[in-house]
Amino acid sequence: MAGAGVEVVVVGRGGTYGRTVVATVTTILVAITSVLWTPAGPAEAVGSAQGRGVHGGAMAYGCAVHGGATAYGRESRGGAVTQGRGPSGCTAVSGCGVHGAAGTSHGRGSSGGSVVYGPGASCAVTASGREAHGASTARGAPSRRYPVSVELASLTPAVVRQGGELRVSGRVTNTSGRRLGAVRIGVRIGASGAIDTRGELSAVARRTPLTRADGPEVANRTARLAPLATGAERGFRLTVPVPDLELDGAGAYALTVNVVRADGARAGTVLGLTRTHLSAYPDATRLEPLRTTVLWPVLDAPRMEALTLRTQDSVLPVFRDDELTAAFGPGGRLRRLVEMGKGQPVTWVLDPDLIVQAQAMADGYRVARTPGDSDPRQAAEGEGGEAAADWLAALRTAVRGREVIALPYADPDLTSLARGGGAPLTGLLRRASRTGRSVVDRALGVHARAGVGWPAGGELDDRIARYAKKLGLDTVLASGAGVATAGELVSEGATDDGAVSLEGGTTALRYDAAIASLLFASHPAAGASGAPARLLLRQRLLAETLTAARELPNARRELVMVPPRRMPLAVARVLLTVVAEGRKAGWLAPAGFAAALRKPTAGRLRGFDGYPLARHAAELPPDRLAAVVRDRRRMRALAKVLSDARATAASVRAALARSVATAWRADPAGAASYQRGVSRYLTASIASVRLVPKSTVVVAGGSATIPVTVDNGLQQDLTGVELRVLSSRPERLTARDRAVPVQASRAVSRTVRIRVEAYANGPVLLTARLYTTADGRPWGAPMTFTADVRSVPSGAVLFVLGGTGLIVLAVAFRLRRARRR
Repeated sequence: MAGAGVEVVVVGRGGTYGRTVVATVTTILVAITSVLWTPAGPAEAVGSAQGRGVHGGAMAYGCAVHGGATAYGRESRGGAVTQGRGPSGCTAVSGCGVHGAAGTSHGRGSSGGSVVYGPGASCAVTASGREAHGASTARGAPSRRYPVSVELASLTPAVVRQGGELRVSGRVTNTSGRRLGAVRIGVRIGASGAIDTRGELSAVARRTPLTRADGPEVANRTARLAPLATGAERGFRLTVPVPDLELDGAGAYALTVNVVRADGARAGTVLGLTRTHLSAYPDATRLEPLRTTVLWPVLDAPRMEALTLRTQDSVLPVFRDDELTAAFGPGGRLRRLVEMGKGQPVTWVLDPDLIVQAQAMADGYRVARTPGDSDPRQAAEGEGGEAAADWLAALRTAVRGREVIALPYADPDLTSLARGGGAPLTGLLRRASRTGRSVVDRALGVHARAGVGWPAGGELDDRIARYAKKLGLDTVLASGAGVATAGELVSEGATDDGAVSLEGGTTALRYDAAIASLLFASHPAAGASGAPARLLLRQRLLAETLTAARELPNARRELVMVPPRRMPLAVARVLLTVVAEGRKAGWLAPAGFAAALRKPTAGRLRGFDGYPLARHAAELPPDRLAAVVRDRRRMRALAKVLSDARATAASVRAALARSVATAWRADPAGAASYQRGVSRYLTASIASVRLVPKSTVVVAGGSATIPVTVDNGLQQDLTGVELRVLSSRPERLTARDRAVPVQASRAVSRTVRIRVEAYANGPVLLTARLYTTADGRPWGAPMTFTADVRSVPSGAVLFVLGGTGLIVLAVAFRLRRARRR
């Protein structure tokens, strides 16, 4: 290679400095050659050859791009590392021409053989020049699918230490549509060693084809499987001594499990692979542990309507469905979250509305025939009272002596409210939140922390911060992407969670955005089918936290982990496992919510413009918020006419708060349905107090009473209204009573009599309408009917005629005086 113009650099491990230089140069060269190795177009050809000694041998990589070559070597145990790159003259090891695909051959000194891997535009070959089945296409072209899918079922231990064995199990499936011969399964550790940045963790997860960055296969630690028929699925187990992995020390490593052909002319061809991360933490490692705050949300979507059914003994709330019965019962999501979180170093995050709903179920409730139904009499009896009571008891035990956060009542969508015109609702939500904290304290026997807001996605800008402050929320959970400490110029860099004090007195508790996105995006199944997804999530989270600890190994720093609001049980189990493993190893140290808020750093909001469109589309639309504002005004009007306004107003206020809950982001159709249900309830309630229509009444005589019927369809007594009747011809008929108070028992009609005076026979148009006595505002629609006056006494007729004559004379007298002037 020297004769070809290749510069050769030989580096030996003589000490700490030498190892540092080797690691640094290795990382840089691997990054460079990884980019160069992948061709940018069909005119580029890439070849790579690799050999690795098991006990001190050398290995070399070769990469030709437009004729250039790169060689990279990594020592195994005290051996030499040789690296070199020639600017021109070298050709690819594979037999591909310049218009061919990349070919890569890999051989190990102890086992021999070759393995083909790497992207190719039109062909991929082994060292012998034969076609490699299953090689991926070049960057920019669609990737060819491997014929065998690989899934990991278990990987133990989750964190490797000094010695012992790494045990891997899983299953492979032939998805190619044709029979495959015998295969060999092996493992590889990333060639660059421990991953230094969290961005590299994401790069490993995104990588699809096998490349030299995956490192060589661990020799003599493979599993052989018999031929695979079409669609056949077969399990495998691998046991690898940890020393054979040749790990460099504490850190997260890329772990690849690959399937290759075991026999025949194309032996070594890659048929499938899967990747994960392997965290190593030798016993002698001394990193400053991350003080880790883990939130444990126990939340759900709103279920209780504004509707109630009144009986002689009680008021029964109506639920839109009975799904909480299963969630509260044995094995249900909410029940299991309480059981799993008991005794764990977590901070409980509760919605007071969920506690209210559980209490209502325990005391007796009804379930609507259809969600949003406005007739409580059609509701059926709920069946979850016992499950709700048991859940409350279990929650009371689990949170005893623990930190508890009481979110604002019904967990309102702060982002939607701040952006969509929720200012008229601030008073309602602030009042509901004050009530909610007292509900949590009384129900669970705790002293919950209030004043904490949680914007969806952790988005925080000036509008959201100001709106949260109006609601009395002094602390806001925020993604680290939107909050910067004083002097910080960019968001990238070392993990930097913790409290930041902002202008206006708001404290933003920054949480880890990368971990949150992984937890939010994961929906693994709880059974055996979800084991591969749970394992990948566990290993990735361990790698994320360990890499974060290695960023600044001697600094005391915070890590705040925030899972989804409606956390799946599988995600909850993985999260607890990660915290336990990191704590046992030593790079995580549990910390409480209050500890994370101590000594906040001065900071500012970034004022970013990149609000994700997906989150914007999930916001509650402004027209729905406007409908909630209108419903609040109508609720106030309804409260003025009720004998027991407090209970009804509290029920409706709670429903209005639920109408703007963050939980509706995941269910826009449910959000619209719930809000319409509240509106229909108010509309039906207001329409239940009405005047019974009539067409004509007969007034016989000069003084009489006219009956007007008021129908009270409410479930409680009607007070606070009065009846007024106006005449279109007061000179012919007038009402002696300006306003008559109306009182009616629940669900009955009441006849109110209006005294009138008639002065002339004939029809007169009358208008009757109800008004609220508190403020004199009209209630409902007016009713117009005709009063047919008959048999008015002659004296009354003469009186009317005389009065009319006097009016005529007075008008004539004034006209005459005007002419004289």
